Amino acid sequence: MLRKKNHLIAIVTVLLISGFVVTTLANYYVVRETVRKQIAENELPLTSDNVYSEIQRDLLSSVFISSLMSTDTFVRDWLIQGERNSDQITNYLNEIQQKYNTFTSFLVSEQTGVYYHSSGPLKTVSPEEPRDKWYYRVRKMKTDYEINIDPDLGNKDAMTIFVNYRIYDYDGNFIGVTGVGLTISAVKKLIERYKLQYGREIFFLNMKGRLMLHGREFSDHENSLLDMNDMAPLVTKALKVRDGAFTMDGGWGPILYNVRYIPEFDWILVVGQSESGALRQIHNAVVVNLFIYAFVTIIVLILVNLAISYYQKRLEEMASTDKLTGIYNRQAFDILLSQAIKEAGRRGDPLSLIMLDLDHFKQINDSFGHLAGDAVLKNLVKNMERSVRKSDALGRWGGEEFMALLHGCTLDDAFLIAEKIRIAVGSSVTTYNQLAIQAAVSIGVAQYQECESPESLLNRADIALYKAKEGGRNRTEKHTGEPSDCLLENASNKDG
Repeated sequence: MLRKKNHLIAIVTVLLISGFVVTTLANYYVVRETVRKQIAENELPLTSDNVYSEIQRDLLSSVFISSLMSTDTFVRDWLIQGERNSDQITNYLNEIQQKYNTFTSFLVSEQTGVYYHSSGPLKTVSPEEPRDKWYYRVRKMKTDYEINIDPDLGNKDAMTIFVNYRIYDYDGNFIGVTGVGLTISAVKKLIERYKLQYGREIFFLNMKGRLMLHGREFSDHENSLLDMNDMAPLVTKALKVRDGAFTMDGGWGPILYNVRYIPEFDWILVVGQSESGALRQIHNAVVVNLFIYAFVTIIVLILVNLAISYYQKRLEEMASTDKLTGIYNRQAFDILLSQAIKEAGRRGDPLSLIMLDLDHFKQINDSFGHLAGDAVLKNLVKNMERSVRKSDALGRWGGEEFMALLHGCTLDDAFLIAEKIRIAVGSSVTTYNQLAIQAAVSIGVAQYQECESPESLLNRADIALYKAKEGGRNRTEKHTGEPSDCLLENASNKDG
């Protein structure tokens, strides 16, 4: 009996231990795959997006500034006329640096070889000088500009990202190079922060495998990583994939990589994270008892629920908000209007609707560009928000057509608010790329009447808006007639 009892206990023990081990290992492998997928598909691309956005914000601005400098009439005339007064170009470069808050600004003349800096002429470039090779490389380029990292002679050889832009005379002849530089310390700090907090390595490569931007894990004198035995396979894979994810053997376990091609700079951004580091907590969880594991699971479920609730709220906001202006979109405003009409009909409170349209908006887009048109629309909404009450609702009905729903507001009061909006828009100037853009609006106003449908109220406001446009634009009209559906209902009541 004792032998049978011990045998049964042993069988149960083996079954329990086997079940626990199998369950734990199964959970471990499932979680490992989930973590791997989460890192590869979400976390690393998100890191890539953040780093790319940081450097893109500064570099694209610098490319634009350098482009303006290369086509500046003063710069070209000064070079063509023989560089007579170096103080003029020094003042110009200094003004560029101060105005756009760049780290440095420069110009090199093809005719004299003089390197002009915002602090004055620094030197004369020479083909024999190693640090001047960049100029002779740019001189032979077929493209208009390049982005390069070099020490800045004018700032104590601080490592700087330069935008080198070719200058042409009016006949298309190459006459020099100009541009600006920005310090890479901000981007390096971002890279180091991700390294310290998440254990991710981040660096930028050009299409030849040369290290362009990096953290402390690489020294500044590194050239081509293809020459490094431990890095060559990774760089070769990154150059081949260009955009996507892959896994490499890191010796202590797999390393997950996400690479992204940056066409503006012809670089590849590489973000990597060791799988073993991400799974360290999971390894420790294997030895934790079942009760603690259950407690952790509950906490995780609570956190997941909070995260889902947060993103669900964000999705609801995105579904009801106009992306450009931040006010209600047409779908959401249509729902608000229907609800407001039901409430006004039930309570008997006045309700008015303002419909406005930006005059000659197509001309603004054609003259200044669609981005300038977007800036005008956003400025229009700001003026509307300042003119209406907190209880009122604003919505974008169409491209340049907007609505204002005024609760507890009569037709005359709504007309005054509409005029306030019109005057505010007419007296406001939208500044975009140093251009002052004046705008005007035509407005139609209608007040809800009992038994009226949302479509009828919209139609009457639209009729008033059309009347304002027919009357010469930049004016406000109100619809004082009775809605058609109310007329039909009154006629039906009389017949009855």
